[in-house]
Amino acid sequence: MKATVDPDTCIGCELCPTICPEVFQMGDDGLAHAIPDNIAPELEATAREAAQSCPVQAISIT
Repeated sequence: MKATVDPDTCIGCELCPTICPEVFQMGDDGLAHAIPDNIAPELEATAREAAQSCPVQAISIT
C-alpha cells in the first residue's frame, strides 16, 4: 500500500501529518508529502484515516 499527495490539490492544512506523521510530512514548499516507501501494515488504518480527513481529498491510498 502506498500513499500519494496531489500537490496541485493540497492546501497545506497540516491535518494529515497530525493524524499520521509516520506517513505524511510537510515539505519546504508548505505542502504535504507522503513517504515514498510502502506503508507499514500497522500504519494502514491511520494513513487511511488521514486520507479520509483531507478537506480537499488530495491524498490517494493504493
